[in-house]
Amino acid sequence: MAWFKKVRKPIESGNKESRVPEGLWVKCPSCAQIIYNKDLAASLSVCTKCGHHFRLGAADRLRSLFDGAWQEHDAGLKSTDPLQFTDTKPYQKRLETTIAATGMNDAVLTATGKINGIEAVVAAMEYSFIGGSMGVVVGEKITRGIETAISRRLPVIIVSCSGGARMMEGALSLMQMAKISAALARLDRAHLPYISVLTDPTTGGVTASFAMLGDVNIAEPKALIGFAGPRVIEQTIRQKLPEGFQRSEFLLDHGMLDMVVDRRELKDLITRLLRFAARPAAVPLAPVAVEAVPGS
Repeated sequence: MAWFKKVRKPIESGNKESRVPEGLWVKCPSCAQIIYNKDLAASLSVCTKCGHHFRLGAADRLRSLFDGAWQEHDAGLKSTDPLQFTDTKPYQKRLETTIAATGMNDAVLTATGKINGIEAVVAAMEYSFIGGSMGVVVGEKITRGIETAISRRLPVIIVSCSGGARMMEGALSLMQMAKISAALARLDRAHLPYISVLTDPTTGGVTASFAMLGDVNIAEPKALIGFAGPRVIEQTIRQKLPEGFQRSEFLLDHGMLDMVVDRRELKDLITRLLRFAARPAAVPLAPVAVEAVPGS
């Protein structure tokens, strides 16, 4: 037996409180650049090195488009869980958890405000609310926003960010596709402009309806846009999809979009489009009387 024994101190666990606050820095998933959160917010959540577009919440989207304060519409609308749906947990419980986490009652914000001095109705979808899925409340809020625009003679901008129709509301969610499309048809008959902005991701029933019905369809760079996912398509057609399939640049090349625009330039572009749409139609020239030439 040894006379002396060396007491080994256990290695200190890493539970010491860090002096650096959490959440100050963000790593770009595209170029691995470490970005200070305030710098990222100043650039509208776009990486200043590679131009990667982070997802932008609905409230931040409205801040990026409107000049200042805006008037929100139908903020109190909530889903009533019409089908009493249950999957891994009851839909009502899922709604309550998501409402508490996001501070929103559903997956879209609709508001009226000014974009560089031009009054407009804007609907912005929130992906963190059950994947930005389109349920009865989303369809109702967007439709009411369009009807408000018609009554007040205002243009409409819808910013899509969604996984599609909300399966927990079944066929009721699919009905919103026709409902919103019909409202947009009335907007068109009123000769009011509709600009659709597609962001990452815009898929499913949203793509199959109002997201592709704009007078001008604009997408952010490298946004995933499509109906079914690429994996599902590959398994169905048993072929390898081309590089960049369903990304905004691919869709632009194949005529499904009008333009792909950096988020930092989006507000100014929308302003130019709205000013162009507001120009009075050209007055047709009166027919000019031409004398008949003898012998002609």
